[in-house]
Amino acid sequence: MTLSELEQRLGHKFTKTLLLEQALTHRSFGPIHNERLEFLGDSVLNCCIACLIFEQFPAMQEGQLSRLRANLVNQTILAEIALGLELNNLLKLGDGEIKTGGQHRPSILGDTFEAILGAILLDANFVTASNVVRRLFESRIETLRDAKPVKDAKTELQEWLQSKHLPLPEYTVKRIEGESHRQTFHVECQVLSLGMKSTGIGSSRRVAEQDAAAQALLALADSGSGLYAKDVRK
Repeated sequence: MTLSELEQRLGHKFTKTLLLEQALTHRSFGPIHNERLEFLGDSVLNCCIACLIFEQFPAMQEGQLSRLRANLVNQTILAEIALGLELNNLLKLGDGEIKTGGQHRPSILGDTFEAILGAILLDANFVTASNVVRRLFESRIETLRDAKPVKDAKTELQEWLQSKHLPLPEYTVKRIEGESHRQTFHVECQVLSLGMKSTGIGSSRRVAEQDAAAQALLALADSGSGLYAKDVRK
């Protein structure tokens, strides 16, 4: 996988290649990373998706549109799109993140995709970024017309445990890194009844808990339960 191949998949040829390289760089790699681009891309994505569903669902009320947007702009969907673009093969990560499988971590993949949208906005304009979003999300918007709402990882894990009459998972903050305005939370999800532990990382406790729950679901899929293999790893 090369940068040129990624550009082809995105449908945008960068005039400033350094922007794309920065978008693919996690902060664990060095001082020049993608967090500011991610901030920009998050706003671009939300605005583009809002415009798309506003246009395609003229009868929907505000509350319905908000729920539909939440079903499209979430960690699970963004990570799937990132994997479809093979961003995991182009990510620049620090040694620690590589050792812990950061290239497959949904939060990192989703953040990187948003950073790329921010980079496209700066390299070109909003219309170009919007066209990229439209191309990548059109089929998903169509699928969601009659689909049930997407549940977050914590809800999925909780409901599965409840269906088995098992105790709910326990989430514990193991450590917090960074300065007060830019912290990284490490949270452990423990399912005592199954003897299972997983660790999540995120920019807030909530995000880290979701990441830990997602890792627990992946572990369930790997265990042979078959309950989440289809939903978690498409």
